[in-house]
Amino acid sequence: MSLDHSLQSATAWFPVLGPEERERVLRDIISTDYPAGAMIERKGERATAWLGVLNGLVKVSVGTPEGKVASLMGVPAGGWFGEGSLLKREKRKYDVVALRESTILRMPEATFDWLLDRSIPFNRYLLHQLNERVGQFVGKAESDRLLDPEARVARCLLELMNPLLHTEKAMRLDITQEEIGYLARISRQRANQALRTLESAKLVSVEYGAVHVLDLEGLSAYGQ
Repeated sequence: MSLDHSLQSATAWFPVLGPEERERVLRDIISTDYPAGAMIERKGERATAWLGVLNGLVKVSVGTPEGKVASLMGVPAGGWFGEGSLLKREKRKYDVVALRESTILRMPEATFDWLLDRSIPFNRYLLHQLNERVGQFVGKAESDRLLDPEARVARCLLELMNPLLHTEKAMRLDITQEEIGYLARISRQRANQALRTLESAKLVSVEYGAVHVLDLEGLSAYGQ
């Protein structure tokens, strides 16, 4: 599949651009493949590009010198992130790690700024995305402090299916229990138990390497 077709079908922002804007984006974007476990961006490095996940799954996290790590969010195929660091002209405050083999797209800072200067639809998309991210992080702070593992797993699944952040419409998530554990900040064993509880409630169906959401409204209520 061509990059043009991929961006048309898997992003909300590319289709709203004009012909000249699309042409420049396609010319300037850089694609890089990473193996599972690879460091994609490192905390403290100057942000020079807007990041998109063409395929795969990445984890955005922060850590301490002692080795403690806190996952901030997972970004599946179709998701774009890192605009905050570009807008503030600052160093990244987080690490980005590939949870599985992933292809990362980088839109150079100059191209990102050029779109901001000329495209109202692109600016509107970023405004909605930033607002949704704020809500996501507030919810995650609440989740860490107040919710049980089942609710945390429910929220993790809902975040990966958020239509304002990722354009994938399928109710089936290609994700392993280990990856869910990383993103929900619980052990793989506890993630397995939580998924079985959600499955017993007929909210999800657990498959090998995937979770099929059966009741999105029920899952949303469970994660509150």
